[in-house]
Amino acid sequence: MPGKHITDQQAKLYMNLRRTHTQQTAAAKAGFSTSTGARLDADPRLPSQKGAPRGRRRPDPLAVYWDSEIVPMLRALPGLRPITVLLEMQRRHADFPNNLRRTLERRIRLWQALHGPERDVIFRQEHPPGQQALSDFTDATELDVTIAGEPLDHRLYHFRLAFSGWEQAHVILGGESFVALAVGLQNSLWALGGAPLEHRSDSLSAAFRNLDRDAVADLTARYEALCVHYGMTPTRNNPGVAHENGAIEGPHAHLKSALRQALLLRGSSDFTDLDAYRRFVDEVVGQANARRRKALEIERAKLKPLPPRRTDDHEEELVTVTRSGGFLLRRIFYTVPSRLIGHRLRVRLYDDRLECLLGSTLVLTLPRGRASTGRADRGRCGHVVDYRHVIHALRRKPMALLNLVYRDQLFPREAFRDAWDRLLATVPPRHACRTMVGLLAIAHDRACEADLAHELSTILDAGEVPDLTALQQRFMPASTTIPTVTVTIPASIAYDALLSAPQAGRLP
Repeated sequence: MPGKHITDQQAKLYMNLRRTHTQQTAAAKAGFSTSTGARLDADPRLPSQKGAPRGRRRPDPLAVYWDSEIVPMLRALPGLRPITVLLEMQRRHADFPNNLRRTLERRIRLWQALHGPERDVIFRQEHPPGQQALSDFTDATELDVTIAGEPLDHRLYHFRLAFSGWEQAHVILGGESFVALAVGLQNSLWALGGAPLEHRSDSLSAAFRNLDRDAVADLTARYEALCVHYGMTPTRNNPGVAHENGAIEGPHAHLKSALRQALLLRGSSDFTDLDAYRRFVDEVVGQANARRRKALEIERAKLKPLPPRRTDDHEEELVTVTRSGGFLLRRIFYTVPSRLIGHRLRVRLYDDRLECLLGSTLVLTLPRGRASTGRADRGRCGHVVDYRHVIHALRRKPMALLNLVYRDQLFPREAFRDAWDRLLATVPPRHACRTMVGLLAIAHDRACEADLAHELSTILDAGEVPDLTALQQRFMPASTTIPTVTVTIPASIAYDALLSAPQAGRLP
């Protein structure tokens, strides 16, 4: 068509057709005139190769600054972002245009490709089955999970096989400690049914941070002993190079996305207790693992068998129960039954609980507390208190409740705490203390903590003050009618009849 430039595709089609067709036929099939075909026969270059490169149609707005100021900045500081360069140039020159951000981005990107420093190269690796497993921790507070209405500040320990992608997740309440690693890793290996040849993690800096050299060496030895127990070779990525653990770093986002979607389908992110949330995580991870069954079957054949038993996944401390009815451990005060005062306990510290042993006998299990890291609470001790441990002593000294250091942690539910505030605001402190201790005694003696809390909420919502006498009658055990039993004493002559009766089966 006159006035329309031919394309490279038309020229290539013409040259292919020209091998077997005449000039006129090939030009007609290519969609242009015979004279155009004659020009292609004389000069076989494509149309795109004939035109001279187009020059600038407007003045370069960066010409004055590029070589003299911008390039020296990029050479001295290769990490500068274009927006930073733009703001710096505007600081230096008041008349520097404000609409050159996109121009700077394109020009700097081109300069970096031609003259910038060498960049790091990622070397993709092959992962044979049964060769490598990876572990890491990821913060899960963004899921907004609550336990009985209370926000759950937690992490997820994430275990994954590099070949099949089989994974396991474990809810961690504390930091990235060795105990958390040992619990999560062993749970994963026993759920898997075998151990890989190599276990890879990050530098475990979270477990070693803020510790002296002896403690670091001790934790390193414990980690290596854990891997030796399962016949795995421990390896670590280079510090600060997260892509070396890409097989676990990337799936963190997929795991949390799957949990987030499952929470949306569930309709609520609140769980009755921690065990319910852990079952939920196991179900979500199990559904993902079901899609990897075939690859897992291949990998399981290459795994090493597990040892006969697990190794220790806890730390041990020795504590003495003081006359305060508890012991202090790692800036947390724990109450215990008062009969243990003066005894020395061996405490096993797990991620979520403490097991207290007297000798070799397990006497009680306590939830593990965490010391606050806030600046306002620095130097203060936390408290893990069970009112059942001290209620018998509070009955004798109810006024001790008024200024008790762990008073707020003594109340088992929010309703009890609200009742205490109402009592303090309406009655004298002595009467408030006696009433509150009486309420805790009812909850302990009648095993009605939940029912009593509901009753207290109803009373407080009505604007009333709890009446201890009325609540004692309300939760008094139901009276039972004792049946009348009539005992008839037989005459003594009846025993003579038994002795004189013939005994069946007796030989003469």
